[in-house]
Amino acid sequence: MSVPFRRAARELGLTPREVELAVQLGEVRTCAWGQGGRRVAREEIERHRSSEGFPEALRTRLWVVGTSDGAELLGISPARFTRLARGGCFAPVRFYVNRYRVVVWQYLATDLVEFADRNPEMLAGRTPALLREALEKHPDRRARSWRARRLDQLKAGAEGPWERAAVPAAVLDPGDLARAVPDPDERAHLIALRPALAQARPETAAAREAVDELVMAEDPDEVEWHLHCLGAALAEARVHRPAPGREGRPHAGPVPETPAAPAGPVLPDPQAEPVEQAPGAACRDGQARRPRGWRAWLRARKGARAPGRTAPATAGRRP
Repeated sequence: MSVPFRRAARELGLTPREVELAVQLGEVRTCAWGQGGRRVAREEIERHRSSEGFPEALRTRLWVVGTSDGAELLGISPARFTRLARGGCFAPVRFYVNRYRVVVWQYLATDLVEFADRNPEMLAGRTPALLREALEKHPDRRARSWRARRLDQLKAGAEGPWERAAVPAAVLDPGDLARAVPDPDERAHLIALRPALAQARPETAAAREAVDELVMAEDPDEVEWHLHCLGAALAEARVHRPAPGREGRPHAGPVPETPAAPAGPVLPDPQAEPVEQAPGAACRDGQARRPRGWRAWLRARKGARAPGRTAPATAGRRP
């Protein structure tokens, strides 16, 4: 038995947007339903409801913050937080376009905590040379970091080889896609399967244009990397089965050569480990609702990092 997302949200004590985020992060698993639909299995709901710390523990893992709350969480200025985010030190988990048509980025609080515990030297003093160099090369990596995160999520949830090939195709413009997939039948099949990186579509044309720009790869090395990923996935999909309309016909074009992987975030690649968690959270008006007891939790974290005291032995993962 399975239930729609809205009912699952009510039973899990979440908002619809939180359930959407939970599904993207793999916190809430879904099952196929009908023609291409997804629902939440009753067993999945019961798994969460019977887990220790429910519902606060689940809300904790879904707590998202903007620049102001993120800076407060890390004990730094909003300007320094923005420099770290622009440099690719941590990846946004989602965004929205506000009434002034400005893109507002949001981050997982747990990602920020992991970053701070792993890299305390980045939170005080002069801006590190590596970060300055990264900002000179790429003044703002936030959209690129978000795209990389979303593509990883979508690849993990793809149901078959053609669906996996459609994931990198979703960030390529029509010209690049035609260069990578010259056969019109294969290209049409990929276009039909392309997933949406951003779930909600803004109401105004200007906001929709801003979203459309964010989902497309921009830098040449990023484009070349996604072209290579598409070529490799397409070769696998062709072995699995031909695209509709190409049965019995040879495919067109070789797999592109492997380019250098696009430059990643500034910091070393730490391994994921458990992290000290904040109390849980929910959302309101596109912003994070601060979790119950968050001030006490924040004071405890600041005290743990104070001079003469030892910070928790935690590490994070590169977004």
